[in-house]
Amino acid sequence: MTNRDGRDGRAVVRRLSARWPGIVWLTLVWVLLWGTFTPLTVVGGVLAAVVVTGLFRLPPAPDRLPFRPLRLLGLAGYLVYDLVVSAGEVSWQTLRRGPDSRGAIVAVPLLSASDRVVIVVANAFTLSPGTMGLQIDRDHAVWYVYALGPRDRAGVERARRRAMDMQRRVLVALGSPAEIAEAERQLAEVARRTGGTG
Repeated sequence: MTNRDGRDGRAVVRRLSARWPGIVWLTLVWVLLWGTFTPLTVVGGVLAAVVVTGLFRLPPAPDRLPFRPLRLLGLAGYLVYDLVVSAGEVSWQTLRRGPDSRGAIVAVPLLSASDRVVIVVANAFTLSPGTMGLQIDRDHAVWYVYALGPRDRAGVERARRRAMDMQRRVLVALGSPAEIAEAERQLAEVARRTGGTG
């Protein structure tokens, strides 16, 4: 009986260890969708992720979610920073321009075809006031985003670089080495074509 209990305990541990990357991933998506990082949303995300991964047996992922806690922490810190800066920019636009504020729809090269990266990028970008992911064209590897504020070509380029920087940061935290290398190649190509920093 003791041996059987031990085997059962090991089986439960194996199942949980196989599910934890999915639980972490779903919790992150949950928090991003809520748009607030509070203990309540984190606990709610963990509970929702446990229920979802317990009820729905998903097929094994073709690649494992990389575990880079420092990179994830850096991404979370950048998202908070971007949220504060974007809120200030939107406030300034509203006070300075009022109803004459302008926005632009910008075509941005999509740096990854990975579902997990694209979902996090779209949600993270939409978290910032004054920006929104509108459409992802996978066939042409283009992501269309809305940005408040650009009034000329330089402003549009700043919005494009900001969206690409968000993609790069998410890839560094969640992308595979091959995805990161391909993104760096694309960023270098964009920088070469535009004569800027990409």
